[in-house]
Amino acid sequence: MDKGSAPATESADAPLPRLGRSIRREWLLEEGMIFLNHGSFGATPRRVLRAQQDWRLALERQPIHFMIDILPAALRTAASELAAFLGATGQDVAFVDNATTGVNSVLRSLRLQPGDEVLTTSHVYPAVGKTISYVCRRTGAVPVHVAVPFPCAGPQEVVDRVVRAMTPRTRLLVIDHITSATALVLPVHELTREARQRGILVLVDGAHAPGMLPLDLPTFATDWYTGNCHKWLCGCKGSAFLWGNPESEAAQSDIHPPVISHFLDENWPAEFDFIGTRDYSPWLSVPEALRFLQDLGGERVMEHNRILARKGALVLQSTLGIAPAAPESMLGSIITLPWPGTETPSDEMAQDLRRALWENHRIELMVLCFDGRLWFRISAHAYNEIDDYERLAEVLQTHLPSRPGVG
Repeated sequence: MDKGSAPATESADAPLPRLGRSIRREWLLEEGMIFLNHGSFGATPRRVLRAQQDWRLALERQPIHFMIDILPAALRTAASELAAFLGATGQDVAFVDNATTGVNSVLRSLRLQPGDEVLTTSHVYPAVGKTISYVCRRTGAVPVHVAVPFPCAGPQEVVDRVVRAMTPRTRLLVIDHITSATALVLPVHELTREARQRGILVLVDGAHAPGMLPLDLPTFATDWYTGNCHKWLCGCKGSAFLWGNPESEAAQSDIHPPVISHFLDENWPAEFDFIGTRDYSPWLSVPEALRFLQDLGGERVMEHNRILARKGALVLQSTLGIAPAAPESMLGSIITLPWPGTETPSDEMAQDLRRALWENHRIELMVLCFDGRLWFRISAHAYNEIDDYERLAEVLQTHLPSRPGVG
C-alpha cells in the first residue's frame, strides 16, 4: 500500500487504542461540547500554543537579533523536521500560511498561455476553484472541471473520468488528496502517473492529509504538494507547506510566494522564508506539533482516528437508515454522509442547521450542500469517543426527521 492512501487492511471492527476523553485536557476545547469538525480549522493543543508563545516572546525580547540572527536558521530547522515527517528533505519544503496560499503560489507563478487547460474535479475546494478561475481569466487559459459523482463507486471511477478529460491542451492537473466537502481520499498516485505520462504538471492540494495519512512525498512524483499543519497535525493556525519536487524541472524554478519581498529570485525556498515583518511563530512551532503527535502515538493515532471515524459513521448509518457515500478504501478521518431529511438544500439552510446543532445541543458539525443534496461531515481525532457519534445520532433521529429546526 502506497503511503498517502487510505489503508485497505483497516476495518471498523478493529480495536481502538486507549485515547479519547482522558486526553481531551490536552486541548482547550470547551467543556461539554461535542466537537466533530476538527477538519475545518483544527484544534491546537496547549503545549503547541505554549511553544508558539515562547517564540513570540523570544522575538519581542530582542526583535533585531531574533529577525536577523535567529529566524533564518530556525525556519530551516523547522522545515527540515517537517520534511522528515513527510519523507522529504528540508531544502524542498517552503513554509506558507495555508494550503490555499500554496496553491496560489504555483498557479500565479506559472506562465499559462491562452488555450492552456487547467484540469480539476467537481470536488475541488471552493477557494482553490476560484483561484483557478482567477488565473485563467487573467491568462486566457481554460478551467476544466471533471464531474465526479457523489456518492462515488470507487477510486477507479475517479481515475477514468479524470483521464478521459485530459487533452493535448491540458497544462496542469490540480487534484485534492482528500476532498473537503465530500471527504474522499482520491487516488493521487494513479492520477499523477497518468498525468505525467502525458506531460501534464500536477499540483496536489493535500490540505487535510498531513497527520491524517502517512506521507512519503517523493513517492507521489507530483510536481508540487501543499498541505496544512493546523488541521490533523494540530499545529498553529497559519502553518502550512509547499513541497517542490526536486526531480521536476518546473517545481522550484520561477515559483514565487504571493507576497514578493526582499529575496526575489533567490534559490528555493529562501524567497518563501522571509516575506517581510510578520508573525513567524506558527511555522517555528511546527516541530512541537510533530512531537505532540508522536507522543500520542504517531501513525497509531492516525489509525485510531480513521477507525473511530468509520465506527462513528456506522453508528449514524444504522441509526438513521442512511447509506455510505464511498467505499472504505476512500475514507480517512473525515466522512461525509447524506443528511437524514427531505429539505430542499441551500447553503443558508446548511448554516442554519449547523448553528442549531451548536446552539441547542452543543454539537459542532459541518453541514453542507453538494451537487444538489444536503450532507453532513463528521471527523475523528484523538480526543473523540464513540459516544460522541451516538449522541449525534440520537439528536438527528429525535429532532431532525424532515425540518431545519433542531430541538
